[in-house]
Amino acid sequence: MGIEELYPVGRLATAQRATAAAGLDALLLTPGSDLRYLTGYDAREGERLTCLVLPAEGEPTLIVPVLERPDAEAAPGTGYRIVDHADGTDPWPLVRAALSGPVRAVGLADRMWAQQVLALRDVLPGAAQRLASDVLREMRIRKSPAEVAALAEAGAAIDAVHLRMGQWLRPGRTEREVAADLAAAIRAAGHAAVDFVIVAAGPNGASPHHGTSDRPIGVGEPVVVDIGGTMPSGYRSDCTRTYVAGGPAPAGFADYYAVLREAQRAAVAAVAPGVTAEALDAVARDMISDAGFGDAFLHRTGHGIGLDGHEEPYVVTGNPRPLQAGMAFSVEPGIYLAGRHGARIEDIVVCTTDGGQRLNTTPTELIAL
Repeated sequence: MGIEELYPVGRLATAQRATAAAGLDALLLTPGSDLRYLTGYDAREGERLTCLVLPAEGEPTLIVPVLERPDAEAAPGTGYRIVDHADGTDPWPLVRAALSGPVRAVGLADRMWAQQVLALRDVLPGAAQRLASDVLREMRIRKSPAEVAALAEAGAAIDAVHLRMGQWLRPGRTEREVAADLAAAIRAAGHAAVDFVIVAAGPNGASPHHGTSDRPIGVGEPVVVDIGGTMPSGYRSDCTRTYVAGGPAPAGFADYYAVLREAQRAAVAAVAPGVTAEALDAVARDMISDAGFGDAFLHRTGHGIGLDGHEEPYVVTGNPRPLQAGMAFSVEPGIYLAGRHGARIEDIVVCTTDGGQRLNTTPTELIAL
């Protein structure tokens, strides 16, 4: 997989056609995943303006601080010119100068800073502001073969860390100590950055987004380990396994873990084009509910993944969107018993033309370390 395959010639032109079809005169994209998707530029987020001005018609312009121009020029994307600005100068007129004719409506990066939104209102008075995701959602939600390969590379890298868990996770060590080792291992496995490390032992495992603490791990405690990072390609990993540390599991834990495992496996097996996101959520949720743990499944079954750790499609009740080939998302049901313990199993899955491809391949059986 070459980097040029992730940022193919013609992507900007496709986005421009979609911008025009959405009734927008331009997209204005500050640092983030949309900017990287279109240009390959992993821009710094800061008070200095970086903005891709993508008109519905005409030449795109990437506005950057002069001190960051070399990084922008090294990005793999093509099809745009670069304009820089020096410290102490006002960069906002450059946005207007990159647009010809009247500007009636623009699409803004979804996570643009409020101060930038307000500055654009001043420089483009009267222009309606909408979300750029209205245009880019349909491009990004279905991954190309190169993107799937990048996600598979990320999945293999995070799997390699889970396979070494016995080196670090043992009774007496604190969650934070284990997490520090995991963060180092995530980088050593090939990630450019660590996005998150959750090590949640015993009662902390009942909190899905616990993080870590200085609490020592007890003998026989279930431990939820959810880890993920960003690869040099920009594509993300995210995988959860549940372990038992140094002794027999608590009474009843193995029973509900078996329910969880079957529900997760059934949901992975149900992935196919045409299945709706909410129907896929229901596969796991109904099995867990039928076993009496419905109230203990506290979150959606999954989220999309790519250049963002969480993106569309969301596998959740109320989302009627049918799955399509190329969509990539997590399948991660969980059961959480407050004050006692919890469990979650998470794989990244890509919808294919005739089913689903699981990108995390480590065992999902309950593993005693």
